[in-house]
Amino acid sequence: MARQYHTFTTDRLAVRPTSHDDAAFLLRLMNSPTWIANIGDRKVHSLEDAKAYITERMQPQLERLGFSNNTLIRKSDGVKVGTCGLYDRAGIEGVDIGYALLPAYEKMGYAYESTVKLTAIAFEQFKLSKISAITLASNLPSQQLLKKLEFTFSKMIRIPNDPEELMLFELFKPQ
Repeated sequence: MARQYHTFTTDRLAVRPTSHDDAAFLLRLMNSPTWIANIGDRKVHSLEDAKAYITERMQPQLERLGFSNNTLIRKSDGVKVGTCGLYDRAGIEGVDIGYALLPAYEKMGYAYESTVKLTAIAFEQFKLSKISAITLASNLPSQQLLKKLEFTFSKMIRIPNDPEELMLFELFKPQ
C-alpha cells in the first residue's frame, strides 16, 4: 500500500509535497537573490538539475519519514509562491523547519501562515517533541519570523558542508 503524504491548506495556501511538476518553479526559487543570499547556491542551474534535486534530496526523505519539502500554492489563483518543509538535516539534532519565498511574495505573511500550520502538524501528526530552525545572523527577517513563531535562540552552530556559522533556534512541543 502506498504511503499517504500530508497535503494541507491554510486560509490562503495549498501546501503539498514538492514533486517533479514543481521543477521549473524550484529552479526559479533556488536561483532567486534572496535564496542565494540566505540559503546558498545549491548548484541547481537547469531544469534537469531541479528534477535531480527533487529526486535525490527531497523524495528519499519524504518516502523515509513522510515529510520533506512542500510547495506553497496560492489558492486564489494557483500561483506557486514558495516552499516550506521539515528537514532531517545533517548537523542538527531532530528536525529542522525551513521556508523560502519568491521575492515577489515576501512580506505577505505566507511564510508565517505556512509555518504555523506545519509546526502544528509536526507536533500533532508526526509526534515530534522539538523543531529546530537555522538562519544566518544577517537574515533578520527570518529571525523575526522565528521569534514570532515562539522559537528561541539556542546557540551558534556549524553544519556539514556549510562554511557559515548559523543561529540555531528551537521550539518544543507545548505541554
